[in-house]
Order: sequence, then C-alpha cells, then structure tokens
Amino acid sequence: MPAMPHSGSSSKPLMMFGAEGAGTLASPSNQLWDDKDLELQAEMDRFVEDGSLDDNVESFLSHDDTDPRDAVGRCFTFMEVNSVRASSSKVTCCHFSSDGKLLATGGHDKKAVLWYTDTLKPKSTLEEHSCLITDVRFSPSMSRLATSSFDKTVRVWDADSPGYSLRTFMGHSGNVMSLDFHPTKDDLICSCDGDGEIRYWSINNGNCARAFKGGTAPGTAQLRFQPRLGKYLAAAAENVVSILDTETQTCRHSLQGHTKPIHFVCWDPSGELLASVSADSVRVWSFASGSEGECVHELSCNGNKF
Repeated sequence: MPAMPHSGSSSKPLMMFGAEGAGTLASPSNQLWDDKDLELQAEMDRFVEDGSLDDNVESFLSHDDTDPRDAVGRCFTFMEVNSVRASSSKVTCCHFSSDGKLLATGGHDKKAVLWYTDTLKPKSTLEEHSCLITDVRFSPSMSRLATSSFDKTVRVWDADSPGYSLRTFMGHSGNVMSLDFHPTKDDLICSCDGDGEIRYWSINNGNCARAFKGGTAPGTAQLRFQPRLGKYLAAAAENVVSILDTETQTCRHSLQGHTKPIHFVCWDPSGELLASVSADSVRVWSFASGSEGECVHELSCNGNKF
C-alpha cells in the first residue's frame, strides 16, 4: 500500500452473510439523539425502521402465490449462528472482509468497529466521524476499509492498522449515504449523497476524480459496483435502480417496479444477478448475456417490512 499522510485525529436485527453462514447483529431501539441527528431524521428513515426479521422470514417463506417469480422465497431458510452486541446505539451497516476474517460494523454512535469473525471479539474501533455512519466497506483486493457518514465525509482506513484514517474525502454537499470500492481498480472508490451526486475518488492522490448526478431521481440511497469486472454501477434512488456505465456514467438500464423507496442493492458474486430491496418487496434482476435488466424473481413481504 502506498504511504499516505495522516488526515485526522486519532430493535431491529441486521442480517449479514459470510463464508461461514449467516447471523445477526442485535441493535436496541432506545438510544439518545443529539440535536444534529434530530434535524436529519427525515433522511434517516431507512436506518430506523421498526420490524421483525423473524416475522418477515416466516411470512414470505409461507407465501402461497402462484407467480413463478415468487418461487425464490421458498428456496432458502435463515438460521442464526451467533450474535454480538455491536453498540449501545443502532447498527446501520456491516460488511465482511474478502477473506472472511474480519467484520466491520457502523451506526448511530459515530463509530466503526472491526471484529474477528472466529471469536466475535473486537479488533479495533474507528472514531473520527462526527455524525452517524451510513456505510462501511472492505476493499475486495487490499487491506483497506472505507466508511461514509452524515458528516458529509468518506474516510479510508488501513484494516490491518486502523489507528487513524489514511484519507478523508470532503466535497459532498449532502449527507454521504453509501460508498463502494471498485473491484479491479484498487485506487478507485465511489460515494453518493442525499442530493443525488456521485463522486469518484482517487485513494492514492487524495482527490476527486469525477463528480456527476447519478440515476433518474434525487437522493441516492445506496450504490454498489458490479463484482469481478466493475462494468456497471448500481445506484438506488427512490423506487428506481439506475445501472450506470462505470466509465461513461451513462444510464444503461433503469430498473423499475418497486412501489416504495429502495433501501439496499446487492450483487451476487458473479455479477450476473442484482437484488434490490424496498420495505415491501425484493426484486432480483438478471444481467446475464441476453437478459440484461430483466426481473427474474420477486419476493413480497406479505404485509410486513423487509
């Protein structure tokens, strides 16, 4: 890793998946809010929704509708393998490292915590953000970790020695909602904010390589690069997922069908399937050759919330 200067001073279960299976992070519903957080409450709806994962799973696994797109809901089950009290406040995001040895969590307490997955003991706590953390991601190829926050910054850390951030990227006018590392370009990271702006950052140079408006609606909630090739960038805003060309930023596909705002998007490891999640449904989209942008599965929550 190139040497980089120091840039700063030293209850709803959240489902997470890794190489060893699935588990949950317990997050209590009673936490203290400061004045700044209260002013931003309108943008925090996707971080504080109530609901029971157990109820949701039972509901959609027992779904009897004959629509073949719903068949995916009867093909898997969830089982809790372990849990850890990650924070005294709400946990909003988590991510496994590519080797499965570390888990990163972040949330309302403005901290990101690294955990050893074999023992579920904390490795280190990252405490430079001044407002709640909205997303946390490991680099797929290097020992790097990135966090985004309502403080309008993105910070990059050395996952092996995260005593302080290696880079702090500033420039977003809105609260930073999400970020992701490019799967093949080690120097490239992207982020999006509540005003709908997407920025590409050069980690090595420490500057903004590109800034543009992404998607067809303001307020991008989450973005994710397509794994392996990184040809596409999926950006969710309102009830639409825009599939952007990573190089040209042109919108190649506009995935429509959700009736409520989309909170999360996730690619499968092959990059041929994309899942989009709103409060009432999950849609799975194909990006295999000959069927790009086609909805191949739809899963209803049957009155509960995802």
